[in-house]
Amino acid sequence: MGNKERAKERREKRHQEISFLRTIPYSDHQRWWSSDTIAVVTGANRGIGFEIAHQFALHGLTVILTSRETKVGEEAANVLQQGGLNVVFHQLDVVDPSSIELFADWVNQTFGGIDILVNNAGVNFNAGSDNSVEFAEKVIGTNYFGTKNMIKTMTPLMRPSASGARIVNVSSRLGRLNGRRNRIGNLSLRQQLEDDDSLSEELIDQTVTTFLEQVKDGSWTSSGWPQVFTDYSLSKLAVNTYTRLMSRVLSDRPEGQKIYINCYCPGWVKTAMTGWAGHTSPEEGADTAVWLALLPDQFVSGKFFAERREINY
Repeated sequence: MGNKERAKERREKRHQEISFLRTIPYSDHQRWWSSDTIAVVTGANRGIGFEIAHQFALHGLTVILTSRETKVGEEAANVLQQGGLNVVFHQLDVVDPSSIELFADWVNQTFGGIDILVNNAGVNFNAGSDNSVEFAEKVIGTNYFGTKNMIKTMTPLMRPSASGARIVNVSSRLGRLNGRRNRIGNLSLRQQLEDDDSLSEELIDQTVTTFLEQVKDGSWTSSGWPQVFTDYSLSKLAVNTYTRLMSRVLSDRPEGQKIYINCYCPGWVKTAMTGWAGHTSPEEGADTAVWLALLPDQFVSGKFFAERREINY
C-alpha cells in the first residue's frame, strides 16, 4: 500500500470515528449553552458556513447567519427556519468596515452581545494545479483582514460567562508555518512568525503587505512564498498567526470574562470553493468548528485543530 492509500485509509477511519462521536448527545451538565446563547457565523449562506450554522441551531443555540449578498443569505436562513430552527439573517460584508460596524450595532441593539463567533467567510480563486495571484488583494483582504476586523469589532460584544466566549477561525493546513511542502522559504521571517515573543500584529500585516507589493512588481515568484495556492495559503498563515497572537492578548482577561480563540482546518471539503472536488462532506468539514465552540470545559486557546485533534502550526 502506498502513502496516498494509507493516508486515505487513515482519513476514512477518522471520519468514521467522528461520525460516531457526533451521534453521542451532550449531557445536561455538559451543555453550558441554551437558546439564549448567540452564535454568529460569517459567510454562512452555503458550504461549510451554512453547515456550521445548521449544526449550532440543531444544538439549540440562536444563530445569526450572515452573508455578503442579502437574497442568498435570506434564502439560506429560511431553509433552516422552515426546519424549526432558531436562525436569523443579517447582511455582512467582512471586507467593508462600515458593514461590520452596522452589523455590530444591530447585534448590540437586538441581542445585547454574542457568545460565539465563527469566522468562516473566505475566498479562493485557484483550483487544481492553478496558482494565479490575480486576485491576491481580494484573497488577503477577505480571509485575513476581514477575519481580523471581525475579531476586533466583535470582541467587545462578547458576553461575560463562567464558560467563556469562543472564537473559531476557519483556516487551512496550507497556512502552516512549518508544513513540509508549502511553507515560507525565508527562514528568518518564519522564525519571527513562530516566536511568540516577536510575534505582533505589525509583523503579520507587514508580511502580507510585502507579499502584495511583490505581486504588483512581479517579484513574488522568487521570494520564497508558499508554492501551492500562494495567496490563499498566505492569507491562512496570517489567520493562524493572528489566532496565536490574540490568544495571548485575550489571556489576561479575568475569570468570568474569558474569550477563547482557536482555528481549524476543515479539510478538502466538497463545496463550490473546491469545485465540488473535495473528499470531505460539508457536515464533516463543519464538525470541528462546532465541537471547538461547544467544548464543555474550554481551557484551550491559541491552538490549531483538524478532525477534533490538535495539529502543529
